[in-house]
Amino acid sequence: MTGLAIERTDGPFGAVVRGLDLREAPDGALAEQLREAWLEHQVLVFPDQELDLEQLEAVAEAFGPIGEDPFFRPIPGQPHVVALTREADETTPLFADVWHSDWSFLPTPPAGTLLYGVDIPPVGGDTLYADQHGAYESLPPDLRERIEGLVGIHSAQRGYAKQGLYGDRDEGRSMAIVASDDALATQPHPLVRTHPETGRKALYVSLAYTIGIEGLDDDAANALVFELIAHAARPEHVHRHRWAPGTVALWDNRCLLHCATGGYEGHRRELHRLTIAERPTT
Repeated sequence: MTGLAIERTDGPFGAVVRGLDLREAPDGALAEQLREAWLEHQVLVFPDQELDLEQLEAVAEAFGPIGEDPFFRPIPGQPHVVALTREADETTPLFADVWHSDWSFLPTPPAGTLLYGVDIPPVGGDTLYADQHGAYESLPPDLRERIEGLVGIHSAQRGYAKQGLYGDRDEGRSMAIVASDDALATQPHPLVRTHPETGRKALYVSLAYTIGIEGLDDDAANALVFELIAHAARPEHVHRHRWAPGTVALWDNRCLLHCATGGYEGHRRELHRLTIAERPTT
């Protein structure tokens, strides 16, 4: 495509895509080119877009089937799009401000997440990403050996159970979160996963959702989770994304952790979100 440019960011990973109007969703060879860039760079950022909800969904579909979003109530009339909102005077705990990979408690977690900046504060609200390929590859040999073959236990209970952070006692939140006993379910995933498209290994552990490790007692499991996260989120593995209105960001949940940041008290913030499921294998 004439004018299309994919430029590496100045961080350890990530790329900015310029010269593309996403009101016409990419398809065919262009969609595959962008998917290859996504797999290479892990985060793609598309600045200066003007998208309605249907156009945003079409962009997500260019990268794979739309994924499920449990525990969120979608925007009315748009069943796949969630509004991540925080009002200017809101005092509830910041949403999603711990390291996690989206919905890792599902049997098949989403391949990607797509966010679109609608109402962006003039300060704060950056999203941090941490490269879990790099984290795995730089593990000390003794730690890599310790986690070989271990399986993490993932659950949404800390956040989305009725007694969780976003549960029945969470009053005054503008986001449409639906706490449920379904969040008590657990799902095993290896602490080291192999990316299904690239074949590269990555750490797969989360402060938000990894509640235990098979074969370890709670104290040992928690200590190991914190040790891995401390390594995974070292500065050399982290990229900071600064939002602007009209920016689309697409990231790969299979090899990245991410977390929200604050610093925009007194300002309203809204982004629109979809998840992207794994492509069918047959």
